[in-house]
Amino acid sequence: MAIETLLTWLGEEHAIAALGAVIGVLFGFFAHRSRFCLRSAVIEFARGTREGKLTVWLYTFSTAVLLTQLFIVAGWLDVSGARQLSARGSLSGAAIGGAMFGAGMILARGCSSRLLVLAAQGNLRALLSGLVFAVSAQAALTGVLSPLRQTLAGWWTVEGGAARDILAISGLGHAGGIAFGALWLAAALIWGHRQRVSFWGWFGAVGVGVMVALAWLGTWVLSRAVFDLIVPVQSLSFTGPAADTLMLVLSPPGQVLKFDLGLVPGVAIGAFVSALLWRELKLEGFQGGQAMRRYIAGAFLMGFGGMLAGGCAVGAGVSGASVYTLTSWLTLVAMWASASLTDWLVDRREETVPAAPTIVGADPELSASYARP
Repeated sequence: MAIETLLTWLGEEHAIAALGAVIGVLFGFFAHRSRFCLRSAVIEFARGTREGKLTVWLYTFSTAVLLTQLFIVAGWLDVSGARQLSARGSLSGAAIGGAMFGAGMILARGCSSRLLVLAAQGNLRALLSGLVFAVSAQAALTGVLSPLRQTLAGWWTVEGGAARDILAISGLGHAGGIAFGALWLAAALIWGHRQRVSFWGWFGAVGVGVMVALAWLGTWVLSRAVFDLIVPVQSLSFTGPAADTLMLVLSPPGQVLKFDLGLVPGVAIGAFVSALLWRELKLEGFQGGQAMRRYIAGAFLMGFGGMLAGGCAVGAGVSGASVYTLTSWLTLVAMWASASLTDWLVDRREETVPAAPTIVGADPELSASYARP
């Protein structure tokens, strides 16, 4: 009854966008407070350090997996019609696109969701990178890069349905999916205690994971309640939504509102509120052209790679993984491998080079540590 009342009051279109906005605000707030970032987690793992960044990511990942699977087992959620499972998928796109995205997030010093969060607190490097990311994603979707994306995606495909469902392929079922999520949540709890992860570190990370599961649940509930619109069952992702938001801004008024178009501005608002409350708003820009080229190249790789893979670090690495999509897990593995290799080839080698004499006009950003966003 509450859903019908809400739909009557807001209208179906605005209700769907409002759902995206509310979840986006909470995601942005929790992501900013927890410093949730796949790039930081990968680098910490690859370098063998123990600073809690990997643990923060595990809190989000395990919470999203566990809660989504519990919703499914309880009969509250059905993801069989979701694009990540029902449609034909591309294994070549997942592998190549995931590798491109992983390399890109090292060069841009943040994945797509992290760039949006940082831009909201005044990071102009992240703002420019986010714009390049959105343009690249749109070009890969329907623009000049679309033929290349379709060619690469067509090299190795897999049927939709059970062929893309890891739980069906392995025979583990949803009970196995719940056990896997619970195992990693227990690991995150143990490591979080040992590493003394802060309250906002673990609480915010859990909040991000909850938003992923609630997005699945909310879109499924609305898909069954609306009559005049088709609402896809989906969760959080930032490749397609970034491209959609860009086109909304560039297109004439009157575009149909949807979940994605509420999500992106919602995340920005949530991150801005968090930065404002904790007095972390600060304008930051580039200090040299060479660093700018690095950020732009990374953003381009993420935009094209994310569209080719069918998801970003959140869309494939958490949302898609939470429903055990084969292509999403392949994308996540490719991201980790490529990001680790890129960090070793670009940043770690650079850090081992003896410091050169200071030269007037040199770019200090080239020696930035991985800890800086």
